[in-house]
Amino acid sequence: MLVIITAGLAPGLALLSYFYLKDQHGTEPLSTVFKVFLMGAFLVLPLMFIQYVVQAENLVSSDFINSFIFIGLLEEFFKWFILIYTIYPHVAFDEPYDGIVYGSAVSLGFASVENILYLIANGVEFALSRALLPVSSHALFGVIMGFYLGKGKFSSANKKKYLLLALLLPTLLHGLYDYILLHQTLWLYLVLPFMIFLWWLGIYKVKKARFLSDQHVASISRDQNI
Repeated sequence: MLVIITAGLAPGLALLSYFYLKDQHGTEPLSTVFKVFLMGAFLVLPLMFIQYVVQAENLVSSDFINSFIFIGLLEEFFKWFILIYTIYPHVAFDEPYDGIVYGSAVSLGFASVENILYLIANGVEFALSRALLPVSSHALFGVIMGFYLGKGKFSSANKKKYLLLALLLPTLLHGLYDYILLHQTLWLYLVLPFMIFLWWLGIYKVKKARFLSDQHVASISRDQNI
């Protein structure tokens, strides 16, 4: 059991450490990041129950609706909700890049518990493939969500647009990812280019967020020197 828990947690913690250490202007309080990670972890069982009921009762017969609504939208909405009402107004969220730290934290908390449960049910031999696909995809959905939350909080205009994009873009990408996986004959050909694109987009958002944080910190410094 210890091996499974370690294998389940390791990729999520490694990815979270990567995004956490990319913060150039003062790292976030570890206690706050850990709380957000736990909030994401606590989402797993209730959301899995809802998804189980939907499948068991045959409430949805369409792969498209299942992927985009009962997986993508359901999971991303609750992550977004947690961030909006607990972290978005928090004093520790004081620069654009912080959105990426907290977005990846809530997503990786969710992904880590989901990963542990999957490995318990199916075996630790799936640890590598799980790390490369669902865990990293959740992390990148969180990065994109956090990018737009950070942009929204520190923009003087279009705040509502960025907050909406923080929900809609991860939902769209998450739904597309699951829709690809449901097509067993094609997913091997589609998932690799999709993950390459997702990593490219995630790293681009990380670089853009760091640039926005540089601008934000420079602006504060100028105001203090006036």
